[in-house]
Amino acid sequence: MKHATLRQLKVFEAVARHLSFSRAAEELHLSQPAVSIQVKQLEGHAGLPLFEQLGKRIYLTPAGREVLQYSRAIIQQFREAEEALAALKGIRGGRLIIAVISAGDYFFPRLVAEFCNRHEEVTVQLSVNNREELLRQLADNATDLAVLLRPPEGGDAIAEAFAPQPQVIVAAPGHPLAARRRIPLRMLAGESFIVREPGSDTRISMDAAFAERRFRPRIAMEIKSFETIKQAVMAGMGVSFLSAHTIGMEVRAGTLSVLDVIGFPVVRSWHVVHRRNKRLPPVAVAFKAFLLEEGAAQIARLTRTPLPPGSRRTRASVSPR
Repeated sequence: MKHATLRQLKVFEAVARHLSFSRAAEELHLSQPAVSIQVKQLEGHAGLPLFEQLGKRIYLTPAGREVLQYSRAIIQQFREAEEALAALKGIRGGRLIIAVISAGDYFFPRLVAEFCNRHEEVTVQLSVNNREELLRQLADNATDLAVLLRPPEGGDAIAEAFAPQPQVIVAAPGHPLAARRRIPLRMLAGESFIVREPGSDTRISMDAAFAERRFRPRIAMEIKSFETIKQAVMAGMGVSFLSAHTIGMEVRAGTLSVLDVIGFPVVRSWHVVHRRNKRLPPVAVAFKAFLLEEGAAQIARLTRTPLPPGSRRTRASVSPR
């Protein structure tokens, strides 16, 4: 293993984390053959196979599990060295590593861009993930900060609310209820709901909101993509429960309608999260402060979604001590 390279270890770790060469290639912005070559070279250094294939799935071999443990330790040491050097540099020239759930894909890159406009030479590694992948990145210390709706459970994370997220029920403009006002939720009992998959932040919020109202929706489809859900609703296939931050363009264009359902919008909060013992580099500290001080107003501006009354300042830690 003495001739193994850090690049090979990073590629191997990504494949082992996803148990997929294609998903690792997507994350690393490499071709799948390039990923396969790096893993093959590392296996050559190890003298043992690191993966085995059973059917269409790959699994770590015993040797692969050993190498993964040491690979993560080595990668972490390099990351800590980078953080120490970044601390000496300060914010200028620092590197921000951040992950956000897919519902934030509609505004978060522009929020990061606003921060970078104020701080010269900051570089950003931004990933958009579902909740499960984001929590795994936090657990693996693969990101400085994570942005999501529902903070992780347990005492290993510090989560602070920084902006409201209104969630609404949407339908096609030609839906019979689109022109109605003050719609009782029970009138949606016969509607086909097109929703996110179980485990996603949006689905968890929907389930909680409907449980609080003792309403059981008739779920017709579960889809992982917000864009596909919106297209299905536009086509008149059903209604959906979505973040107002994800539908602004369609509502303004008149291709989606927000139903005026009593008790909606349901307002949740965006949270910025990091591990409790994480030594945040100065650029991450500055970005967290930016979110806490300006995140709500910036998101409202970027999505053209009005701030709910009294929500401009939402600083409140929700992590257990």
